[in-house]
Amino acid sequence: MGSTSAFNRRDLVKRAAALGIVAVPAMGMLSACASGGGSDSDNKVEKGKKSAKNPLAVNESAGLDVVIFDGGFGDKYAKDAQSEYLKAFPKADGKVKLSSTQKIQSTLQPRFNGGNPPDLVDNSGAEQMDFGTLVGKDQLTDLSALLDAPSVDDPNKKVRDTLRPGVVEMGQFGGKETWILYYAYTVYGVWYSKSNLQKLDAEYPETWDDMLALCAKAKKKGVAGWTYPGKYPYYLPFSLYPFIAKIGGAEVLRKIDNLEPNAWKDPAVKAAFDAYYELYKKGYVLKGSPGLDHLQSQKAWADGKALFIPNGSWVENESAKQIAKNPNFDLAVGAPSSLSDSDKMPYGTIWASGGEPYIVPRKARNAEGGMELLRIMLSKKSSQNFIRQVSSLTSLNGGTEGLKLPPGLASAQVALEKAGQNIVNPRLQDWYVALQKERIGVGALGEMMAGRLTPDEAIKKIQKYADDTRDDSSVKKYKR
Repeated sequence: MGSTSAFNRRDLVKRAAALGIVAVPAMGMLSACASGGGSDSDNKVEKGKKSAKNPLAVNESAGLDVVIFDGGFGDKYAKDAQSEYLKAFPKADGKVKLSSTQKIQSTLQPRFNGGNPPDLVDNSGAEQMDFGTLVGKDQLTDLSALLDAPSVDDPNKKVRDTLRPGVVEMGQFGGKETWILYYAYTVYGVWYSKSNLQKLDAEYPETWDDMLALCAKAKKKGVAGWTYPGKYPYYLPFSLYPFIAKIGGAEVLRKIDNLEPNAWKDPAVKAAFDAYYELYKKGYVLKGSPGLDHLQSQKAWADGKALFIPNGSWVENESAKQIAKNPNFDLAVGAPSSLSDSDKMPYGTIWASGGEPYIVPRKARNAEGGMELLRIMLSKKSSQNFIRQVSSLTSLNGGTEGLKLPPGLASAQVALEKAGQNIVNPRLQDWYVALQKERIGVGALGEMMAGRLTPDEAIKKIQKYADDTRDDSSVKKYKR
């Protein structure tokens, strides 16, 4: 998922055996790792000398081992930051290794088991390691030292004070420690082509009635209203969750995140599910969508076979080749349409949050080096480099000055400005990966949008999934 996500952004690129490999093996892996013996300091490199230019006390001649998720963002941005790292620590030249893979867990499981994990990991993709498990098994380094270090661009400002609102909190799991640093900043919503709407003499529908009317108009022209990756239906929440919040208020999502009894039975959930189910019932969803993966659904949408797709801002980079075939595509993102005048939150309410989650393993040999590379990546230079390369914002607050943003990213910026304080950030996908993706996404939402479950049946099923997770003593619980 771009990153998801996102669900970390591009964190949704493949389902990987319905994500059974994401959560369950992670438990086994981390249990083995936790019981492996040996102190954390056994293989640590000696710290360097702390100074204004080296606030994290990086060992200037130590090696650095970095593993990047090779998804929609690629790894060039990280390699460019690595070059900046070597400029700062030339004695490490030849000792810095950066590799990339789509199989994060398969690649790193043996290393975690062996007590020699990398120094920095971009923990994204379908094989993303479960964060709740990582935190619960004490396998991560607290990144507070990084956050309290001076930023590269302004030594008088701490790194934490340069980040977008909510980024630090996303990396926390019920305490003051910050275990994850989300590098990308993703705007989720309903993505569309302005030019394709113009062909129908339409603009983005701000009400659900207008959405249905536009879909009906498109259907008469042989164009579907919506498509989605039916193989990975956990993309649907990118527009569905903020829709629920808009209807019933952000409190509904908070209760869902907290696994509160009957949270999924809130009237706002039922109203949102009924609205999406109506898209299926009226034939406004592209035929065959339940069998499409993320790239296939995005291609169909980019080719003009459907008007709308729930996605994250990484879609601009991930679908760049298809979009480029229509130079007038004019990519944009829309917030959830208003269901009625009684909606609790205003039009413009949207989901935006950190994506591309980076972690420093607790047993990393050079944790200071891993954090220093992140500090460099959060500089204006590296941030702008990322934006130019992949058409996505970073978690650095600002950093776009002087850049000509591509249409989708420019639209995302406008959406953030319009949303103001009405930005929601569900945490279910961070705290309970298997619940969110395999059970809610695949087991219920995918079934509902394929017509195999009614909204009432989907809600009943999801509530049981949530209750089972809450009652499972082996799953660490979090609250907000």
